[in-house]
Amino acid sequence: MMRAGVLARGRLKSRPAGPKRTSAPTRSAAEDAMLAAPIPTDDEERLQALRALLILDTPPEERFDRVVRFASEEFEVPIVLVSLVDEYRQFFKAQVGMDACESDRDSSFCGHAIMKPDTFVVEDARQDPRFADNPLVTGEPRIRFYAGAPLQLPSGQRVGTLCLIDREPRSLDAVDLAILGSLRDLVVDELTNQSVQA
Repeated sequence: MMRAGVLARGRLKSRPAGPKRTSAPTRSAAEDAMLAAPIPTDDEERLQALRALLILDTPPEERFDRVVRFASEEFEVPIVLVSLVDEYRQFFKAQVGMDACESDRDSSFCGHAIMKPDTFVVEDARQDPRFADNPLVTGEPRIRFYAGAPLQLPSGQRVGTLCLIDREPRSLDAVDLAILGSLRDLVVDELTNQSVQA
């Protein structure tokens, strides 16, 4: 199994999370060159559904942590995240392989993944024009492979992803996609159960 433990630097913000950002962050020239994550047409409703979960900026919880640990071992990837896509950032509710609690939405792969209900796979980010000049590809954590299974609530809103990240190109077969989808469903169940209990 590949060794976990990427240290977050630069664009990745370490725990504890600071105050919630209320305005769009300033973009660098390098970021202006990349394709920013698209904004869904229903993003306002999506954000309302996300915030109604009352989970943003909450501390780590074992029920989410055990899913990312299992996924890291099952798929032999160094980084696994439960990522929730907020207005200007993605908040990591659970993570293996990164000491970060959030990163910006524009450069996020998860911002692309929430656009469709199916798992979003990038086999080699260096060869993908959407991501080749992304700072998370050209710098730490040097993403090459990404697979994000959208966290779709019963209301239909996709609030984030369960994602796998590797620093080497790779692919997933039908069995892999099915396993990732099942793990994603466990995360959604936990999110919605919390919402009901809140």
